Amino acid sequence: MTTDPYAVLGVSRTATDDDIRKAFRNLAKKLHPDVNPSDKTAAERFKHVSQAYDLLGDPDKRRRYDAGEIDASGEPRHTYAGGYYGRAGPGAGAGPGAGPGRGPADDLGFGDIFSDLFGGRGPRGYGGGYAGGGFQSKGADVRYTLDVDFVEAAMGTRKRVTLPGGQALDLNVPAGVDDGRVLRLRGKGQPGVSGGPPGDALVEITVRPHRRFERDGKNIRSDLAISIDEAVLGAKVAVETIWGPVNLTIPKGTSSGQTFRLRGKGVRDDATSTTGDQFVSVRIVLPDEIDDELAYFLTEWRQKHTYDPRR
Repeated sequence: MTTDPYAVLGVSRTATDDDIRKAFRNLAKKLHPDVNPSDKTAAERFKHVSQAYDLLGDPDKRRRYDAGEIDASGEPRHTYAGGYYGRAGPGAGAGPGAGPGRGPADDLGFGDIFSDLFGGRGPRGYGGGYAGGGFQSKGADVRYTLDVDFVEAAMGTRKRVTLPGGQALDLNVPAGVDDGRVLRLRGKGQPGVSGGPPGDALVEITVRPHRRFERDGKNIRSDLAISIDEAVLGAKVAVETIWGPVNLTIPKGTSSGQTFRLRGKGVRDDATSTTGDQFVSVRIVLPDEIDDELAYFLTEWRQKHTYDPRR
C-alpha cells in the first residue's frame, strides 16, 4: 500500500483543507471498524487513512511534509549511518528500537470528525488492535416531527410519541413553544456501539395555524366583526381567547381598524413565567341586504350631517 498521504486519501497535492476533510469523512464512513467489524483489510486501510489525515489535516504538518522536512509518518527526515530514517530516542514512531508510537485516535484531533460521523466519541484506539476490545461510540440521534395545534402550543400540553422500538413516551410540550422548536429527549435514540451511550431523540414541533388567531411573539392578534349599530351606539361583545370567551366593551363611535388590548390573554411562556396579551382589531360588517328603512334613515342623516372620513 502506498505511503503517500495524498494518494491514501485520494486527493491531489493542491487539495484544499475542506477537500481533505471531506475525503477523510467519506473514507472513514466506509472503512470504520464499527461498520466493518470483521474486515481486517478495511481496518488496515482505516489505520492508514487516519494516519494520512493526521498528517494532512494539520496545516503545519502538511507544510513540513510538502517541504520534505518530515516523512509520511510524520518523522523528521534525518539520515543515520545505518541508513535508517526516523526520529531517534524515546517516543520514535518507526525504525529499529523505536519507542511507543502515537496514542489513540482521540489524541489525533479526530474527535469532532468521529462525532459528526458516528454521533459520539471517536475510536478508543486504532492500529494493531482496539482499546477495550472494540470501538465505542454514542448511538445515532433520531428525529421526529410532532404536530400540535395553536392552543396546545400556546398553553402547553402533554403528547404521547412512539419511539422506533415501539416504546411509548409522554412528552411535555412547554407553553409558548414556537413552530420549528426542537425538543431533545436524551438517551432515547439509537443504542450505542460497543457499550457506548445511546443517542437522543430530537422532536421538532410543527404548530398548526388557527382560523382566528395569529401569534406575534407572546401576543395574539385576532379580528372581531361588529355590526353598524354596535359601532355607532357601543356594545358589549363576546370575544374568543385561548383562555375562554371574555366580554369586550365597544365604545360609541368605534371605527373599523381600532384595536383593543386584552391583558394577560396571550401566550403563556414557561421559560420566563410571563404571559402576553391579545390584541383585537374590530371590523364593521354591514347587513347582507340594506333595507329601505336603513337607506332612508342614512339618506336623511347625510343631508344634515357631513364629515370626511378620508381627511
